Amino acid sequence: MIKLVDLNAQYQSIKAEIDEAIAKVIADAAFISGKYAKIFEEEFAAYLGVKCCIGCGNGTDALEILLKALGIGPGDEVIVPAHTWISTAESVTTAGATPVFVDTTPALYTINAALIERHITDRTKAIIPVHLYGHPAEMDTIMAIANSHGLKVLEDCAQAHGATYKGRKVGTIGHAAAFSFFPGKNLGAYGDAGGMVTNDESVAQVARMIANHGRLGKHDHALEGRNSRLDGLNAAVLSAKLHHLEAWTEARRSLAAVYDEALEREGVAVPLSLPDCKHVYHLYVVEVAGRDAVRDSLALRDIETGVHYPKALPFLKAYARFAHQQEEFPVAFESTSRILSLPMYPELQVDSAKQIAAILAESLRNSDLESSEQTLSNSSTGKS
Repeated sequence: MIKLVDLNAQYQSIKAEIDEAIAKVIADAAFISGKYAKIFEEEFAAYLGVKCCIGCGNGTDALEILLKALGIGPGDEVIVPAHTWISTAESVTTAGATPVFVDTTPALYTINAALIERHITDRTKAIIPVHLYGHPAEMDTIMAIANSHGLKVLEDCAQAHGATYKGRKVGTIGHAAAFSFFPGKNLGAYGDAGGMVTNDESVAQVARMIANHGRLGKHDHALEGRNSRLDGLNAAVLSAKLHHLEAWTEARRSLAAVYDEALEREGVAVPLSLPDCKHVYHLYVVEVAGRDAVRDSLALRDIETGVHYPKALPFLKAYARFAHQQEEFPVAFESTSRILSLPMYPELQVDSAKQIAAILAESLRNSDLESSEQTLSNSSTGKS
C-alpha cells in the first residue's frame, strides 16, 4: 500500500530527535504553554521573519482569534475563497461576521483576485486569501485592493508552511496570518496545534490574551477569551521538525517534478506553479475526467488518494442559507468534480512516484477506452 501521507515514515527518519524532545518536556513537566511553547514561537517567528508568533490550540482557532484581534465581528463581512476547507469560512461565522465567497483561479485553486472588488460592500472589513495546497495566492493584487478599501488581510497558511511569493514567505505579507500544525501538514505536530503570526504587536497582544482566557497575568483578565494554548509536547515536536522543514520542502518539490514530467506526457492536468512563487506541495492535486472511477482503479492497485475538497463551500449544507447557485462559482464548481490528490510526503520514494504516475496514466487510458466502448454500444442500440 502506498499511503496518501505516511506520518510514521517521517517519525522513523528523525525518531531520536523526537523522542528526546518529548522526554525533555515530560522531565520538566512543561505541558501547557511554558518554555517549550515559547521556544517554538521564537523559532517559528525567526524562520518566517516576523516579530510575533503566538501558539494556539489549532489552525481554526488561529483564524477566529486573529479575526477578533483585528476587530472583526457582528455586522461585518469577510471575503473568502469558494474552494477551501471549511475552517476559513467557519471562523468568520464564529467570530460573528458573514463570509462572502469568491470564485477561484483555474488551475491555481486560490482566490481569483480579479473578482474580489465586485464583492466589496460598505460592510466588508477583511479578506482571507488561502494559499491552498501550498501555492501562494496573488498577494500583490490582494494587498493593493485591501489598501485602497481600508481592509485587513488575514493569510490562511494552513497548507503553505515555507511557501514564498516573490521572495517573501507567506504569512509575512498580510496584516496577520494563521497556521495549522495538524499532524498531516508540512510542519505537523502530534495532535491539534496552531499558530498566529503578525508584525503588529498590538494585534499579537490581543490574540495572545484571547487564546489564554483574556489574561494579562494570573487571575487578571482584561477580556473574555478562551482556552486555546499550544501544549509543550506539541511545541517540542514542532521545534524538532522545524529544522528539517526546508529539506522536506525540497523533497516535496522534487517529487512534484517527477509527477509533472511523467503526467504531462500523458496529458494530465498537473498543478500550476507560477514562476515567481515557491509551491510547497502540501498536496499534489491533478484534474482528471471520471475522477471517482479513476480513484477506485488506483485503490485496487493499493494506491491511496484523496479529494480536497469534493464540494465548494457555497454548496455545502452549512451555507444553504445563502442560496448560492453553480453559475456564481463556475471554476470552483467544475474543478471539485475533477480534482484528485496523489500521495505526497517527503519520504515517498521517486520510484514510487513514477509507479503512481504510470498506474494513473493506465487508469485514464482504460477509462477513456471504456467510455468510447460505451458510446459505441449506445449508438448501436439507439440510446443517447
